[in-house]
Amino acid sequence: MLTGDIRNQVDKVWDTFWTGGISNPLEVIEQLTYLLFIKRLDELHTRREAKANRLRRPIENPIFNDDQQELRWSRFKNADPQTMYATVADKVFPFIKTMNGDANADGSPTAFAAHMKDARFTLPPEKAGLLAKVVDMIDRIPMDDRDTKGDLYEYLLSKLATAGQNGQFRTPRHIIKMMVAMTAPTPTDTICDPACGTAGFLVAAAEYLDDHHPAVRTDADARARYAGPMFHGFDFDSAMLRIGSMNMLLHGIERPHIQNRDSLAEEHNDAEQYSLILANPPFAGSLDYESTAKDLLKMVKTKKTELLFLALFLRLLKPGGRAAVIVPDGVLFGSSRAHKALRRALVEEQKLDGVISMPSGVFKPYAGVSTAILLFTKTNSGGTEAVWFYDMQADGYSLDDKRTPLETTRNRVFGKNPVSNQSHDHKNNNIPDILTRWANRAAEGERERTDQSFMVPKAEIAANDYDLSINRYKEIVYEEIEYDPPLQILDELAQLEAEIQQGMAELREMLQ
Repeated sequence: MLTGDIRNQVDKVWDTFWTGGISNPLEVIEQLTYLLFIKRLDELHTRREAKANRLRRPIENPIFNDDQQELRWSRFKNADPQTMYATVADKVFPFIKTMNGDANADGSPTAFAAHMKDARFTLPPEKAGLLAKVVDMIDRIPMDDRDTKGDLYEYLLSKLATAGQNGQFRTPRHIIKMMVAMTAPTPTDTICDPACGTAGFLVAAAEYLDDHHPAVRTDADARARYAGPMFHGFDFDSAMLRIGSMNMLLHGIERPHIQNRDSLAEEHNDAEQYSLILANPPFAGSLDYESTAKDLLKMVKTKKTELLFLALFLRLLKPGGRAAVIVPDGVLFGSSRAHKALRRALVEEQKLDGVISMPSGVFKPYAGVSTAILLFTKTNSGGTEAVWFYDMQADGYSLDDKRTPLETTRNRVFGKNPVSNQSHDHKNNNIPDILTRWANRAAEGERERTDQSFMVPKAEIAANDYDLSINRYKEIVYEEIEYDPPLQILDELAQLEAEIQQGMAELREMLQ
C-alpha cells in the first residue's frame, strides 16, 4: 500500500478538485487518471529516449514525434496556467484519445481507441489555475516504483467506495498478486476477467509474466500474444473501461480485448475460450430471470449474481483451464438448490483444488463482508480427490478500517521466487505461508485438522452436502484452564486485604 506521505499528497490533490468545484468522485478520478496517464507517457518516452541515446540509435516506438514535443508533461508543466490549459485541452487530450488508434487485424477499433472515444476533459477554461495547481501537485508524487503506480490507482478507486459508490471495483492489490502467483500464468495462457473494472487482475498477470517469463518481451510470437490477444476483460461501466484500457496500455499491453459487455446478461459465443480466469465479481445483488443470459440459467436457476458468475466462469473456461476467484462466504455453505448444485458441480464434475477463507477485514473500510478464494480446474470429468483448505487470519495489514501495514517485507513475497523468498513474520502475514504450502500440496495431507491448512477428502465433503466452509472441517483445540479452589482465592484476598490495612496503618503513623 501507499506510504502515508503519498496518501497525503493524493488527498491534497483530491481536496483541490473539490474546493475547485469538481465534486463528483468518479469525475475527479477520471480527470486525475487522464493526468497521471499523460505524465506516465512522458516518463515512458524519456526512458526510451535515454536508451536510444545510450545505444546511439533512433528511438524505438517513440510516443511523441518531433513535432509533438510540446505535448509532453515535462514541457507544459512549467507553462503559465492559461498556456498550460490551452495545451492540455486543445492538444494533449485529443492526442491521447487517438493514441493506439490503429485498427485491429479484423478492422475493429482497438479497445483503447473504442473506450477513449467518449472521454471528456471536463475542467472548464476558467479553471486553468486549478489545472496548474493539480499538475504541480501530481508532479511531486513519486511513481517510479511499479507497485506504487498500482497502489495509487487502488487508492484513487477507494475514494469511490468511501463516497458510497461502486465499491465493487476495488480488490486489494496484494490479494490480487497472491491469486496470480497461485495460478502462475504462462505465455500460452489466454486470461480473462469477466468483471474487470480497472483491469487490476489483468495487469497483475502481465506483471507476473514479465517477471517470470522474460520471453514475453523477447520472443516475437510470445510478445505478439502478450501485447493483447492474451488478455480479455469485460465490464459495462464505460468510465472503468477507459481507466482499465489506460492501465493496460501503461503496462505495455497495447491491444487487450477489453469489451463493454454485461457478462451475465448476454449469450456467450466465447464458451470454453480461456485457460485462466481471475476475478472478483460484484456479488451484492440479484438479476431478473428475463435479463439473465439463458445459457447461464440452463446451468443454474438463480437470481444471485455470485452464483451466476460462478456458472459463467465454468462456461468460459476451456477444459484444463483453471480459475482463482473471490466469492462471498455464503457460496460455501448456502442451502438453496442452486448453491448446492454449483458446489456439487465443482467437486464432482470439475476439480476443486483449494478454498482459502479470508478474514472479513480484508475489504475494509469499504466492506466488512467475509469472503473466500476458490481455486479450481475445469475438467468436465471430475478429478477432485481432496480439497486443500487454508484459514487465512492475517494478510499483512490491520483488519480495522485503517488497514495499516503490519510488516514491511511484503513485496519480497512476490519476487521471482515467491516461495523461498518470503517474510518470516507469519503471524502478521499469512500470504507467504499460503504460497509455500500451495506449492507443496503433496505434503499437506499429513497435516492435522487443527493446523491452519489441511486436506479434506472428497467423500467427506460429499457427505456434508458439499459444504465448503472451513469451520465444517477444522478442529479447534480448547485449552483446559485450571482455577484455584474458591476458598483458596478467598484466603488470598483476605491476606491482600490484611497487607493493605497494615500499610495504611503504617502510613497513618508516619503522618501523625
